[in-house]
This record gives sequence, C-alpha cells and structure tokens, in this order.
Amino acid sequence: MSLPKSGSWRASPRLYYRPFPVRLPFFCPCGILRFVNNLTVTQLTDQLLASYARVGGINHLDGKNLPSRTRIAAITADLLRLLFPGFFDDKLIHSSELKVETATLMDSVRERLEDEIYKSLEYAPPPEVKKKELRPMARSFTGDFLTSLPLVRELLQTDVEAAYSSDPAALSREEVIVAYPFVETIAVQRLAHELYRKHIVLIPRIMTEWAHGRTGMDLHPGAQIGTHFFVDHCTGTVVGETTTLGNHVKMYQGVGLVARSLAGGQMLRGQKRHPTVEDHVTIYAGATIMGGDTVVGEGSTIGANVFLTHSIPANSLVIYEDVQIKVLNKLARPVDFQI
Repeated sequence: MSLPKSGSWRASPRLYYRPFPVRLPFFCPCGILRFVNNLTVTQLTDQLLASYARVGGINHLDGKNLPSRTRIAAITADLLRLLFPGFFDDKLIHSSELKVETATLMDSVRERLEDEIYKSLEYAPPPEVKKKELRPMARSFTGDFLTSLPLVRELLQTDVEAAYSSDPAALSREEVIVAYPFVETIAVQRLAHELYRKHIVLIPRIMTEWAHGRTGMDLHPGAQIGTHFFVDHCTGTVVGETTTLGNHVKMYQGVGLVARSLAGGQMLRGQKRHPTVEDHVTIYAGATIMGGDTVVGEGSTIGANVFLTHSIPANSLVIYEDVQIKVLNKLARPVDFQI
C-alpha cells in the first residue's frame, strides 16, 4: 500500500493511519554517525554531556556507590514473602517445605541487603567510623533487622485484623492480605521503619516510595504507627515523617497528616513537624491535619474534608456544620455547564 505525501489523516476501509515523513538514517557500523532529526548521535551525546556540566545537583558521578533501587525493590518483595508465607509466592508452599524455603530465601535476602546497607553506610558513614568498620557494621545491622521480622509480623497481624473487623466488604482475612493495597503499604512501612530507627539512609525511603508507587499511599518510614492500624481504600493518603499514631487508628482515602509549609526548610529537619493522633481515632476521607503541635485526642472522629490546624480534646467530633447540600430538580433548571 502506497502512502500519500500529505500529513493529514486519511480513512481506509480497514484502518486509520497517519503517514509521516521518514528520514532514513545514514548507517554507520559503530552507530556514531547515525542521524536523528538532522543530528548525529555524537552531537546529541555532546549536548547531554554539556547539560551534565551546566546543570549540577542531579548528577551522581565519581561519588560513592548508591544503593540500587532495583535491588532494594526486589529485596522488599522477598521480605513480603517472608512476612506472609504463601501469600506473595507464585507457587504453593507446603508445611513440610517451609523451613527449607524460608532458610533459602532468608539467606538470599541477608546477603543482598547487607550489600545495600554497606553502600548506604559508605554514602553517609556514622561519625568517627572508619571505612574498614563499615562492612562489619552493615552485617550487624542486617542481622538486627532480620531479627525484628517476628515482631513486625505480630504488628501486621493486628493491622490485618483491624482491616477485616472494620470492613464488612472483606470476605476473609486472606482476602485482606492478597487484595488490599493497604496491607502491602503498611508492611513495607513497618519494615522500613526498623532501618530508619538505625539511621540507615536512602534504603528506608526507597522501600516506602516503592510501595507508594504501587499503591498510591505514602507512609514515611519515620512515622511511628501503633497497633491495629487501617486505611480503607488507601489511595492518596499521606502520613509524614514525624507523625505519631496511637493504637486502633482508622483512616480513609485522601487523608493527609502533614507539616506546615514553612520558610525554614532544611533547618526544620529533626523537629516535630507532623501531628499526633491518639488511640481509637477515626479520620474520614479527604481530611487534612497539619502541624507538629497538633494533637487529636483519644476517641475523636474527624469528618470528611476537614482542615484541622490545632489540637482537639479527647472524644471530639469535628465536622463542617455550615456546609449545605441542595438537591434540585435538574429538569426544571437549564444546564449551565458543559463538559
């Protein structure tokens, strides 16, 4: 089929296509002289290299070997398999095989995680620690982290129970684990929090942002989260670094526990910037609670879309009382908007 020289759309009985001019490149075996939009690959490369020299701050050249995002994502996925045996695996695991399967996976995770923690320590070494001490330190941190897995599992069991008991749409606890994105997000956060507590840089945030990208819920690894935590639907929920959540806290989609946007910027690092939410608090969809000095008292309920910047006492109900919803007959009114 011959294509017309015009660049306009043209109908065909069988298909629609848009012809476009094609510039056949001059072929060079080494690929250096191949033309792209009238520029050779060499010229394009030179332009990008000039950008590397001109636009600093987003280059990482000749520096320490950073932890690998790809490897950390794979390690995190394997940690989920260790936390929830049989749920995140592609094959059925029998009880008779559990010890061997777990030991094999544990050894693989230990070796790979130690390498990534070593890179993290090399990038930001603790004060007065010599380079030769970093590898033993990475090995020790890795061992301590893997030792914490049973405790993390106990916390996650309370989260799964909170999700199941408070959501009548959940048919079983198994459904909660395999289908609810919240479970994956809180599991990764609780894992990352263990590394965050040891001042391991980069890796905890890479882990939680991996989960964030998969589930749409942003839980910072620094947030302190109590037992029986549940976020229904979870998409768009944000929990900041210095947030403290008590036990039995339930939230819905789009909730933000955030810091005020202040001019201090980096000077505020390490300070309490996010709210404290006490036990048995429910926060409905779209609510925003802001500020490090804001405390939501025990047993309180925050209504949907509330914007709260100050503390409230225990057993408070916070709602927008003056907001009115009108129900009109649309057939009796002309349409005044169009999408």
